[in-house]
Amino acid sequence: MSDHNPQSSSFNALSIDLAESIFSLLPIPSLVRSSAVCKLWRSIITSLRLPSPSPSPSPWLFLFGIHNTSSFHNQSFAFDPLSDTWLRLPSATASSFPSLYLVGSDGFLFSTAPRFSFSPILKPRWRFTSPVRFHRISPLLGVFSGENGSMKFILVGGVGFIGGLVEDIEDREVVEVYDPVLDSWEMCPPLPADFRSGYAYQTLSAALFKRRFYVFGIYSCFVTSFCLDSYTWSDVQTLRPPGLLFASLNSCSNMLVLGGMCLSTRGYSFNLWKIDENSMEFSEIAIMPEGVLSGLVDNEDEDSTRFASLKCVGLGNLIYVFNEDNHKNYPACVCEINGEKGSCRWRKMPQLPSPVNKFHKVVSFCSNVSASDVFQFQPEGTGTQIGSRQA
Repeated sequence: MSDHNPQSSSFNALSIDLAESIFSLLPIPSLVRSSAVCKLWRSIITSLRLPSPSPSPSPWLFLFGIHNTSSFHNQSFAFDPLSDTWLRLPSATASSFPSLYLVGSDGFLFSTAPRFSFSPILKPRWRFTSPVRFHRISPLLGVFSGENGSMKFILVGGVGFIGGLVEDIEDREVVEVYDPVLDSWEMCPPLPADFRSGYAYQTLSAALFKRRFYVFGIYSCFVTSFCLDSYTWSDVQTLRPPGLLFASLNSCSNMLVLGGMCLSTRGYSFNLWKIDENSMEFSEIAIMPEGVLSGLVDNEDEDSTRFASLKCVGLGNLIYVFNEDNHKNYPACVCEINGEKGSCRWRKMPQLPSPVNKFHKVVSFCSNVSASDVFQFQPEGTGTQIGSRQA
């Protein structure tokens, strides 16, 4: 539409303050589409001062599909829970991956080899850091605030990467903290030896909660935490609810939440537990409905291996569970946790927008997203693309 289109004239007659109030109530995908209507709407929307994230924000889920031999087949998607919509990120975002060794955390993408680099999720702008002391792939990563409020990264574990090859080095528990302002790495006390398991991405999960970086063994169920103020590790404990097969630890709805597969007399189930960060005691808060779980896996298989490709990530008031196997086109569901009422609501998520390639690796994580992040994209094709806009 043009700026003089009669269909928009009534809305344009509203005061700027009232228009801002209306636009501030829309989910981000609607804001993006609205910003393409005319210059006036775009000017109002892009200048919105959106409120800071609430104590229980609704984070987006990001999926980055990686093809081992051709970055042309890489694809990236984002799910906005407010509009219940998958959005295909522009191909420039997917093809900008500098290597196969990609990790995501709290608004950033990280490439860990052959050199460590990082970039905002929605604005690919890769920055190389000074050399890490131990090059590795598949580490755990967290983003936190330093003493003066500046951003820092913590890098935990992983497998050595030397000369283009994965090396079985002894220092798989190494911990380093990066300061982007100083462009410097600081060596920290290593991860306790109980976690000597190789590929951190495959066998460990992590959660940042109340100035502590928690590390949890997906299968071993060992748990420890790193204090981001004193740079010390807590004692290792075991956190295994009855019948637990495997699980991931998440920071969600102002509490630690453990999500994982169980086998009991009732059969297989996916459960969520609230974890007391002091005692590591657990209390069940939700069980995924059987109909939702059956939509995530191939029910023709009888053993527990059909659940092995399920992954759980959470942030804010949401827990996402999805299947990293391409057999069913990467199905997913989400659970909304109401911390005050102690209630949970599960729902299936729509399918990824077609076409979807077959990936060798899927990188996934949650992040809060602002409208200003999304408006940076250029138009690309039609359909559920983020950032279509007109001048």
